[in-house]
Amino acid sequence: MTEDDDVDDARDDELLTIGAFAARARLSAKALRLYDRMGLLVPDQVDEATGYRYYRPGQAERARLVALLRQLDMPLAKVADVVHADGPEAAGLLDAYWAGVEARVAGQRTLAGYLRGRLSGRSSEVYGKFAVETVDVPEQVVISETRHTLAGELPAWIGASLGRLEEAARECGGVTAAPFVVYHAEVSMESDGPAESCVPVADEAAARAWSRERGRAWQSRVRVEPARRLAYTRITKAQVAHPQILAAFEAVEEWVAARGWTVTGPCREVYFADWEASGPEDPVCDIAFPVSGAGEGPEPN
Repeated sequence: MTEDDDVDDARDDELLTIGAFAARARLSAKALRLYDRMGLLVPDQVDEATGYRYYRPGQAERARLVALLRQLDMPLAKVADVVHADGPEAAGLLDAYWAGVEARVAGQRTLAGYLRGRLSGRSSEVYGKFAVETVDVPEQVVISETRHTLAGELPAWIGASLGRLEEAARECGGVTAAPFVVYHAEVSMESDGPAESCVPVADEAAARAWSRERGRAWQSRVRVEPARRLAYTRITKAQVAHPQILAAFEAVEEWVAARGWTVTGPCREVYFADWEASGPEDPVCDIAFPVSGAGEGPEPN
C-alpha cells in the first residue's frame, strides 16, 4: 500500500454531515433524505440521540449516479434496480428503460403530428388515407369477456382475453368468424370503457354450458350478436397503435356522417389476421361501426 492509498483511506473514513455531503455530491439535503428512505443511498451512520445522518466521502459517487439517473426521469424504483445491480446488468437495465422512453416519445411525436393536423383544420387529409367500405355480417353466437380498462392496459388485455376465449371456443363448436373487440364506452388514459372481447362460436348450447361451468372466472358470458351492416376501414399492424387508430375511427365516422347514415351500435375492432405472424405493414384489423341507411344516402361530393 502506498502513502497515497493511506491518505485516500483516511479521507474516506472521514464522516460528513448531511449538509457537507450534500455540497460535495451537489445534491440537496431533501434529496438525500428521500434517497435514504428509498434505500438508494443510506447514510454510513445515524446518531441515535439526534437522528443526524453522516456520510462517507466515497458515497458521493453513488449519490451522483442516482442524481444523473433521475435526470433521465427514471422512476425511483427503477433507479434502485440500477444502482443495486452489477455493471453489465445495470447497463442492461438502463438500456431497457431508455428503449421504453424512446418508444413513448416516438408515439407522442406521432400523436403531436396527428393533433397538429386536427387543430390546423387538415383532418380531411388524414382521413382521406383510409378507404371505407360496408359489409353485411350475419347473426353470430359469441362468447365474450368484459373489462373496465384504461388505454395503457388495453393491448395486453385484448391479447390475453382473446387467447382465453379462442381456447374456450374449442368446447363450443369452434371459432366461426374473426374475433372482435367492442367498445361500449371510451377507453383512454382517463376513461376505462368497458371493452368487450368477443369470439364467434358454432354451438350455442355448448357455449352456454361452458359459460355456466367455467365462464365466471373471467366475467365471461354468451350472447347473440344480431345481424349488422358495418362501415369499416382496414388498417395495418402499425396503424393499430395510437394515434393512427384514432384517425381510423374518426375517418369511418366522418364517412358515415357524410352519407347521412346513422351509427346504430358501439364501435369495434375486428382482428382477422394472426397478430404474431404479421409484420408492421400487414393488414390485421378492421375498424368498424354498425350503421343503418347504408345504400340509401347520397354519395358525398
